[in-house]
Amino acid sequence: MSRLRATGVEFRKVAKAREFGHVAVLMGGASAEREVSLMSGNAVLEALVSRGVDAAGFDPAERPLTELVANGFDRVFIALHGPGGEDGAVQGALEWLGVPYTGSGVLGSAVGMDKLRTKRLAGAAGVVTPPWLLLTGAPDFERAVMELGLPLAVKPATQGSSVGMSRVDAAGDLPAAWRAASALDPVVIAERWITAGEYTVAVLQGEALPAIRIETPRAFYDYQAKYFADDTRYLIPCGLAEPAESALKRMALATFAATGASGWGRVDFVMDESGQGMLLEINTVPGMTSHSLVPMAARATGIDFAELVWRVLETSFSRERN
Repeated sequence: MSRLRATGVEFRKVAKAREFGHVAVLMGGASAEREVSLMSGNAVLEALVSRGVDAAGFDPAERPLTELVANGFDRVFIALHGPGGEDGAVQGALEWLGVPYTGSGVLGSAVGMDKLRTKRLAGAAGVVTPPWLLLTGAPDFERAVMELGLPLAVKPATQGSSVGMSRVDAAGDLPAAWRAASALDPVVIAERWITAGEYTVAVLQGEALPAIRIETPRAFYDYQAKYFADDTRYLIPCGLAEPAESALKRMALATFAATGASGWGRVDFVMDESGQGMLLEINTVPGMTSHSLVPMAARATGIDFAELVWRVLETSFSRERN
């Protein structure tokens, strides 16, 4: 069985579709984000086929990954979201199988999926985050309210798309929020709620794309607002002065470097009343649906969806078979 080797470059420019070979689009999976992953994967698959790429869908919840080798796939576009898809698990399996894949490697994926480790590493690199602490149970509830104030965000450390996240406006709601988060992950984070604005910066092949400001009439930018609601507003240009937007872009690239992320992804921020941007999280396999943010940012720079998908697939050349 062949193994993968790092090529030393994050991507390779590809001129002709046949250079990609036979491509599997991994989608679906078994996480709580399966529905969104299928939406992303099918959009990616349609775009690749429209550009002449020999691509097919592949759901690892229904077929063993060893079939990638048995069926002669040359590389993989990962469109799996959540645990098992963007936490290093499938990346490690693909490394073992010797099949090149898009985006971050095992380490960058595992760190990026873990909000606690992301905060610690990014913070050590000088990236500011909202004040936070771990919630291990009832003994921490009073401390969280005293040190962080209200409202609070309570979230599991290793879920994406706001799955398991709650906004806590009253101390009496904290136990229920903790139970909802801890049902998904034993590591639960409480974070001061920052209200002045929410922004996101996509990163593609080592460059930060224009920042997007997100506005929702909901309590927060939750799962429904991210993927299905039509009342969420996405502002590009984001409304920030150039120095402030550039600062967010630098923070996004610094977060990529601190966590070991590569290829493509998205970094989410909030901004406080003083104009200080603060890291929320990094997404190493962002959504690619009709409501998704990376395609919006790419479109603002003249990159249509099919071209974006092509460029993401180019990142798979950072890993090649021996």
